[in-house]
Amino acid sequence: MKRPTNKIPRNQRLSGEIQREVYEIISRKLKNPLVTEMFSVTNVDVSKDLSHANVFISVYSTDKEKSGRTFLAIKEDAKRIRYELAKTSRARTVPELHFILDGSMEYGDKMDKLFLEIAKGEKG
Repeated sequence: MKRPTNKIPRNQRLSGEIQREVYEIISRKLKNPLVTEMFSVTNVDVSKDLSHANVFISVYSTDKEKSGRTFLAIKEDAKRIRYELAKTSRARTVPELHFILDGSMEYGDKMDKLFLEIAKGEKG
């Protein structure tokens, strides 16, 4: 009897694991003093050959300078984060991490404000 073939690809399973672990490593293990703003790991996209992973980071701050410093500090810690990830990961090899600033939250916030302004203009 054959098993169902609706298996989730390995790179997708690994993406979720990396997403959770990277957040834990940055926020609890590294304790980089330059990471001053609140952040989240919004998504991880692991390549099919499992050699690279794009890690999308969203930084929540009203201060652009502090936001930029926080993201840069995370990005510069990529090798240390990968090393810590290798200690906790069940995978034989850990993909090289590439950090990308995710501006989708800011974009969504901006759009919400614009829609509110339009709605107010139509009422008045």
